[in-house]
Amino acid sequence: MVKNILFLLGLLFLTASCGGPAGQEPDTSADGTEAAQDTFNYYPERFADKKILRYQVPGFDKLTLQQKKLAYYLVQAGLSGRDIIYDQNYRHNLAIRRALDKIVADYQGGRTTEEWRELLLYAKQVWFSNGIHHHYSNDKFVPGFSPEYFDKVMASVGASLGEEARRAIFDPAFDARKIDQSGDDLLINSAVNFYGPDITQAEAEAFYAEMKKNLEDERVSLGLNSKVVRNKNGQLEEAVWKVGGMYSEAIEQIVFWLEKAVEVAENQAQADALRLLIEYYRTGDLVTWDKYNVAWVQATEGNIDYINSFIEVYNDPLGYKGSYENIVEITDFDASERMAVVSRYAQWFEDNSPILDAHKKKNVTGITYKVVTVAGESGDASPATPIGVNLPNANWIRAEYGSKSVSLGNIIHAYDQADGPGLLQEFSHDEEEIERAKQYGALASKMHTALHEVVGHASGQLEEGVATPKETLKNYASPLEEARADLVALYFIMDPKLVELGLIPSQEVGKAEYDSYLKNGYMLQLRRIEPGKNIEQAHMRNRSMVSHWVIEKGREEGAVAIVQRDGKTFIDIKDYDKLRELFGQLLREVQRIKSQGDFEAGKALIDAYGVQVGPEIHGEVLERAEALDIPPYGGFINPRLVPVMDESGDITDVKAEYPADFTKQMLEYGREYSFLK
Repeated sequence: MVKNILFLLGLLFLTASCGGPAGQEPDTSADGTEAAQDTFNYYPERFADKKILRYQVPGFDKLTLQQKKLAYYLVQAGLSGRDIIYDQNYRHNLAIRRALDKIVADYQGGRTTEEWRELLLYAKQVWFSNGIHHHYSNDKFVPGFSPEYFDKVMASVGASLGEEARRAIFDPAFDARKIDQSGDDLLINSAVNFYGPDITQAEAEAFYAEMKKNLEDERVSLGLNSKVVRNKNGQLEEAVWKVGGMYSEAIEQIVFWLEKAVEVAENQAQADALRLLIEYYRTGDLVTWDKYNVAWVQATEGNIDYINSFIEVYNDPLGYKGSYENIVEITDFDASERMAVVSRYAQWFEDNSPILDAHKKKNVTGITYKVVTVAGESGDASPATPIGVNLPNANWIRAEYGSKSVSLGNIIHAYDQADGPGLLQEFSHDEEEIERAKQYGALASKMHTALHEVVGHASGQLEEGVATPKETLKNYASPLEEARADLVALYFIMDPKLVELGLIPSQEVGKAEYDSYLKNGYMLQLRRIEPGKNIEQAHMRNRSMVSHWVIEKGREEGAVAIVQRDGKTFIDIKDYDKLRELFGQLLREVQRIKSQGDFEAGKALIDAYGVQVGPEIHGEVLERAEALDIPPYGGFINPRLVPVMDESGDITDVKAEYPADFTKQMLEYGREYSFLK
């Protein structure tokens, strides 16, 4: 059994290192669709700090017609809600995007001038980030064209913008940040559109505190699917996202395609879950949302799965509101079997965790882990996408019914094809580290993702009487939760048990992950931060906090050294076992903070180690990275699923095509899936 798993893991690593060259020109048809996959171009475009990638859907042609239809309908449902994420991110995004879409599609004037190039760049930035604020830094994009030029090209195509929307583009101080956690009021300082622009943090917190008193079931995800607005009497109320409510026009289209998906569901459990999702969209009832999540978690049979609705709360400064997203998945059975071992041993990991016994789950329930092939994405998952997902987010559902964890295999593969060796060579301390990364880095990354999603997010429990983390830890809940999951992965990736189980060939895999993680958290992720800015994004705060805390303690104990050589900074790990102990100590403390709802301790940890950026190391990293000319962010052009119809209009097949032009896809989406007014 162990030999078989090791052999399969070897195949996984081999597969991840094969494929067409990243810079090769594709053989395309007139509409920009890939014609020959043997020369597939994973990296067709770049602009600003972003690379535009593509991914394939291997095995799609081997699905049954029923499965192809199901995937197609689910992709259509997801795209139908694309407008929602734009409006959630900022109240003027939709008007601005539509003006840009019309300009880019219809402008008949000169397209070789500097101002046109800057306008097209601005449009691409907006498409990539689903709005006018950067998807990671939250800063507003700065237009490189004049207001006069913009007015001229708008007028030439018959587009227009209201005064405030136009101001949002050109006034750098107006709604400057999508999410701003640096001020005294998290809502007034943030432009994200989950609360009316004049509603304060204190008002919103009091509103939900009062609402919670009247709940029949305190476990519901309060506020998940609504915007808080001020009514004509000045009182706060919720505008619920549902059929007949806010976003109704788009949600009606989502429901239309989900109803078609029910008709071709692979099994009864899958169909029942879809019906509950439809009911939730129709009613907006959060109790139904919980029922749906229970049904979805338990629907584990079949080849096709999906994530759809208002889910992750990272974009809400208060942690209530779910951003719209959609991912359609096809199970990769061979790769999933390799990692099913992690799921089967989830209780062992919990029992052997360094956290306090009182914070350990006595019965880790129902975790499923799969490697999947993505067939399409939308909303908050596109163009920039996660590589792994663990849901549902409700702690009580996870505790009682389990969770689903997926690793997006073809997305990871596409990233592997596009990334070159430059960063590894530039930032590694020595040749031993480089060679270890070449041999074990890809496997280490996949193992970390599996442990993070399957074990990390499923681990631990709150002490009795402690409220949910979004209530106790507030804006620090997300970075602390991600830190906890990362620390679980980091602690166990060096455990001999993984070798015993055949998941890794040796502890060199764990060493490769330690090398990579500290380099990223301490240095490489600083490529994504502008000079003079602090770290705002939750995952980046997590990685910074973990890396800086461990390096500080590790230097005191001789486990880690910061080396200066030729004016460059390197991390030299001298004792990997001691480093593992430090990861365990930090995991114990982060779990205690979450389990006890210790806001002050959580705030102190993140603020001290996760937020500030040292100007000297930041400048050095930017200079070294700039010489390599590697964009720090990546996002994807989605495949296009195209139904083949017979004379009666019935679908007889569904074909997967691979568009190669980012701008064309964004304009196509704007034409085909724009339903909100």
